[in-house]
This record gives sequence, structure tokens and C-alpha cells, in this order.
Amino acid sequence: MSTDERLATLTSWNADWSGLRVAVLGLSMTGFSVADTLTELGADVLVLTESAEEKYAKLLPVIGARLELGTLDRVPEALTEFAPEVIIASPGFPPSHTVIRWAQDAGIALWGDVELAWRLRDKVTRADGSPADWVLITGTNGKTTTTQLTASLLVEGGLRAAPCGNIGVPVLDAVRDPAGFDVLVVELSSHQLWYLGLSETEGELYPHASVCLNLADDHLVWHGSAQAYRDAKALVYRNTRVACVYNKADEATRLMVEDAEVVEGARAIGFDLGIPGPSDVGVVEGLLVDRAFLDDRASSALELTTVADLREAGLAAPHIVQNILAASALARSLGVEPRAIHSALQSFRLDEHRIQVIARHRGITWVDDSKATNPHAAASSLRAYPGAVWVVGGDLKGVDIGELVATAGTTARAAVVIGVQRSAVVAAFERHAPGVPVFEVDAGETGQVMNRVVEIAAGIVDGEGTVLLAPAAASFDQFSSYADRGHRFAEAVRDWIDRGSTDDAGRTPPAL
Repeated sequence: MSTDERLATLTSWNADWSGLRVAVLGLSMTGFSVADTLTELGADVLVLTESAEEKYAKLLPVIGARLELGTLDRVPEALTEFAPEVIIASPGFPPSHTVIRWAQDAGIALWGDVELAWRLRDKVTRADGSPADWVLITGTNGKTTTTQLTASLLVEGGLRAAPCGNIGVPVLDAVRDPAGFDVLVVELSSHQLWYLGLSETEGELYPHASVCLNLADDHLVWHGSAQAYRDAKALVYRNTRVACVYNKADEATRLMVEDAEVVEGARAIGFDLGIPGPSDVGVVEGLLVDRAFLDDRASSALELTTVADLREAGLAAPHIVQNILAASALARSLGVEPRAIHSALQSFRLDEHRIQVIARHRGITWVDDSKATNPHAAASSLRAYPGAVWVVGGDLKGVDIGELVATAGTTARAAVVIGVQRSAVVAAFERHAPGVPVFEVDAGETGQVMNRVVEIAAGIVDGEGTVLLAPAAASFDQFSSYADRGHRFAEAVRDWIDRGSTDDAGRTPPAL
């Protein structure tokens, strides 16, 4: 049997994986989950990485995998000598990477962890013997929130559901969970989707439902072009069986659905903040309603929740309402009743660093949206807080920030620019929003950046106003992650409040 013929048979946990030579690129949480799974199946596993967390490096020999530490700027001799039948790459390896190009030129099968998980999805099955349904979620922004929302709605509706994938829990860990699930809600990055685009027929996913929430330029360096990024995102709809959910306000997502090869009978379900059509979910006079999953959708609708209720829960920002509508459509496609959706939303709360109000003191509202790592996300935040002092900048990832500044940025009261390289951001304001005052933070050390930001921003407001951290950029030029950036912002606000000792009425400052 040839290698290709053997790989075509590997579509079950119960298939014969023994002795299969698999090279795993990268040893993060995802890479380790791949190695752990394959060694359990009896495969011969070689892990190659330039660096490794100590806990993973120590565990590899315990589970029976080998580790090769060293540069991957060129194809390692250990890899060529190993002669892998399959290479499974962590999502951080771009198409242009030397080893990825070598694998493709050599005709070696190249999988991502998600394809491996799909092939092994029958590890734990439901009572009827079938594996869990998969719901796929992608988009430039809102993926994690929508994944969490969808899983919460499904659980409230009585289904065993787990959020996994790019959200931080490897899909392979969810597939192997002995408790088993009815539904896996899988957040997919454009990187993971690119690898899925390499799948042979037997490795292609067939999700129950799927959504691309929105599309804007991002990760252009990784993909090489905006078109390549768009094409990767569009793969989320491939082979969808029941519901292709798309954003009616974002034409790109509608075109993705129109172009997608889906299973016959799959429906297109639209969402936006307007009045929904007969196959949509939307908003009518302050009510979130479903006109897609009911018999009489031509002339009636089902109430899901109200904008007033969402406001009470801190979920009324327009882009969050859009995420809720998308999640509701996905949940409704799996039979979750409207009353369960309403109940789940009453207790759902956003994660840290997502338009999180961290303090209100002396007339200033401090908002942490460090998760806004690209212009599209930052635009949503600026629309939610017009007239804010905008903290912006960082690693732009090859994206032009000019359009954002020319549109949403003009509503800012002032801009406080952070980042190692700030010239592109400053130039964008000079060109597109010359009326917005710009202040640069040139603090050399990470620990001082946010203290200086808060000092400048508080001086600008000097009364009533909002300070919004929505960087429109990645954090790695100055911080270890967007969470680190957000935490340091909150700590700096706390220090500022503590230094003030008491507010104007002589009261103790509020705790953050």
C-alpha cells in the first residue's frame, strides 16, 4: 500500500495509525496535543521546534515522542533522515516558511491539527454511535466571543457543548475528552483554515453550521496578500450541511456563502442590526428576533432577547449584538429554544480586555479593549465610544491604518500613540485627521508605557470623558500578549487612582 493509499484510510480513531512517521512542527499547546494524540495511536513522532516550554520538552520522552531542538530557517537534517509520511504544522508556520515549502515541493502530506482532529472525531461518540457535530466560527474579529456565546447557548439548551480550537483549547483535547460532547464549537484562525485548504477529500470537514463574522485586512504578512487571507476565511463554509451564517452588513461574507461548495439543503442565514428578512436574524424595535428557524418565517418572528436586557448585562455594544445574533443563529440551527437563548444571555459576561470598563473615577471612564488587535476591531470600539481619547498603536502586521484613522479615528477627542514604531500611526493622523491632537509615548521600557499613557490621557480629559485602549495592532513589539497589554493598562489606571487618594467628594477611590 502506498503512503497516499494508507493516509486515505486514516479517517477513524480505530484505523491503523501504528508506525506512521509523523513530523510535528512546533511545540506549543497545539503541537503537544498533536504529539500526545499520535503517540497514543502508536505513530512514530518526531517534534521539531526552535524553542520549547520546559514542561512540554520534559513530557515528550514520557509519551514516547522524540524532540529535535534547533533552527528551522533551513530544513533540518533530522527531518530529511526521518522521511516523514505526514507533517503536521502548528498554525504559526506560514505558507512561505522554508520547511512548509520543502514539504509541498517533496509531495509530503501537510496537515494542521484541526484536520487530524476531524479524522479522529469518533474517539468518543454519542449514545447513537455518532461523533459530535461541529460548528465552525471565524472572522477577522469577534471569533472568541462568538465561540463562547455559542457554546453557552447550546449548554443552556441542554446540549453537551465545548468551545475549542483557536480559543485556547486544542480541538484534539476536546475530541479525546472521555466525557464526550454533542457539539464542538470550533474557533478557527485564518492560519488553521489555510491548512484545511490543503486537505485531501478524506480529510475535509463537514460541519453542521458555520459562520464568517466579518472580513477586514489582517495577517497580510502571514498570508502574503489580502486575497489569500480572504480565500482562507471562505473555507469555513466548505461542505456545511445545515446553516451557513453570514453578516448581511459585510458583503464579503455573503459572497463567500454564494461561492461555497456546501451540502445540498444547507441554508444561508443572514444577520445584522436591521430588520431581518424571512431567513435572517436581526433587530426590530429593540428586540432581537429569529425569522429563520420557524415554520411561519414569512410573516412572523421569535423573540430571542431585548437590547435593554443586553444593556443590563454589558452586552449592548453594536458589534457585540452582532456576535450575539450570529451565535443565536448557530444555536437555533441545532434546535436551541429562544427561551434558553434569553436565559443564557442574562448570565453571559465578556472576557477581560474586550470593551471592558475597568474604572470610572473623577469623571473619566477607562475602557480596556486590548483585544482590538486590528483596525476593524478598533473601529467597532470607537463607534461604541465616540469622542474618546484613543490609545492606539503597536505592531500593525503589515496593515495600513490610514482608512481607520480617516473614518472612525476622526471622532476621537485625541490620540495617544504607543508602539516601538509609531511613525505610520502619527503620519496617518497628520494626513487623514489633522484636527485630532496626537501625543506620542516614547517610554523605552514596557513597565513604563502604560503609566505614561494614563498620565497623558488623564491630562487631556481633565473632566468628563472616556479613555479607550483599542490599539488596532498586535502587542508583541512592547508586550508579551494583548492580555499583558490590557493588564498593564489596568494597573496604571489603578496607580493613577491611588495617587489621587480621594475623589472630589472626599470618598475613597473605587476598587477596580
